[in-house]
Amino acid sequence: MTGSLDTLLREVRACRHCAASLPLGPRPVVVARPAARILVIGQAPGTRVHETGIPWNDRSGDRLRDWMALDRQRFYDPDLVALVPMGFCYPGRLPRGGDAPPRPECAPLWHDRILAGLPDIRLTILAGAYAQARYLGPRRGKTLTETVRNWREHAPRVMPLPHPSWRSTGLTRRNPWFETEVLPALRGLVAAALDPLPD
Repeated sequence: MTGSLDTLLREVRACRHCAASLPLGPRPVVVARPAARILVIGQAPGTRVHETGIPWNDRSGDRLRDWMALDRQRFYDPDLVALVPMGFCYPGRLPRGGDAPPRPECAPLWHDRILAGLPDIRLTILAGAYAQARYLGPRRGKTLTETVRNWREHAPRVMPLPHPSWRSTGLTRRNPWFETEVLPALRGLVAAALDPLPD
């Protein structure tokens, strides 16, 4: 399976499907290996991730790693964590500020094929509304806050989170249960997912 996933990821990284719509041009950023046990599905790369080619290599990534209680070494070990955003390339900015939504073509084109090459995933983290819309569908709440508050409906295999950008600061401050209930549960699920596989 490793060979076929590697081949698929080379195809992904060569993708130019949305080139005409990408202000900085295509640079798909995705990390996955068949041994991964945690899958993080976020939104799309920001400018720093686009520049470096390293997923979650920004303040949002720092915050996500803190939420998960993982250092960079373990987070970026592709045999532990797969990083597959909803959109693989930087989508540009909105007129009123903030990054544009992930390109809608990416997930239908690539996700099912990539996820088929990840047979050992124990925990999928859905970071943000776009990932939750695709992977929870009608099972998600009316709002992102409601979906996150109802995390027990999806655990232990799936954990919905707000996207860990500065925009979610208000949500986490207004809802103390996020820090007292969700983060301890998330950290426990991450630790359990990364426990050595039984012989």
